[in-house]
Amino acid sequence: MKPIAIFRHTPTEGPGYLAGFLDERKIPWRLIAIDAGDAVPQDASVYSGLVFMGGPMSVNDDLPWIPRAETLIRDAVARDVPLLGHCLGGQLISKSLGGVVSRNPVKEIGWGEVKVANNDVARDWFGDFKNFQAFHWHGETFSLPQGATHLLSSAHCANQAWAIGKHLALQCHVEMTAAMISAWCDVGAGEVEAAKASPAVQSVGEMQRQMNAMLPELNRVAARLYSHWIKGVTDQ
Repeated sequence: MKPIAIFRHTPTEGPGYLAGFLDERKIPWRLIAIDAGDAVPQDASVYSGLVFMGGPMSVNDDLPWIPRAETLIRDAVARDVPLLGHCLGGQLISKSLGGVVSRNPVKEIGWGEVKVANNDVARDWFGDFKNFQAFHWHGETFSLPQGATHLLSSAHCANQAWAIGKHLALQCHVEMTAAMISAWCDVGAGEVEAAKASPAVQSVGEMQRQMNAMLPELNRVAARLYSHWIKGVTDQ
């Protein structure tokens, strides 16, 4: 089986729960560390799937790897190679396919409820989940590309996820582990303090206090989404 390519854009935002999920199922994957200078591949067909993780940058920034990633994403769609994006990754897929990434009305940082849309595509992806507490860390949001089905929303961000066939873009984070949350709270403490007036920003202490109670359900949601997504991967 061809490996899944997982793109990391900053050292603290790796695959998290997804790595263990794939390893348990003996699905091969390769980390492409953009933050460490790894090049963006030119051909999506050498992989069984492409996963784009988060990052503090904007997809609208003038960074040399962004146009290359957009070209690769469009190549993956043309070749029917499944795409999966988390936060920045979801925004990158959205922009590549014709969506617009712009400032969200407020920053969302920390735990917050998302609601699953009432449509058949959402039920295919989320099963019996009607809502859950997701982890958020974003100041921008995406519009839906042509042909996308809306899957998730929150009180402060209308577009939290969409799907087109095998492809899934998420604004929220389902990949979180306790270690990742702790690391983000360390490196992002200044950002949290600066945004504390937002109604959707928790303190670093509150994020960590809620972590043990929230993570088990978030892991179950992630397992459901990743299980559905790898059906497309194993078809390759």
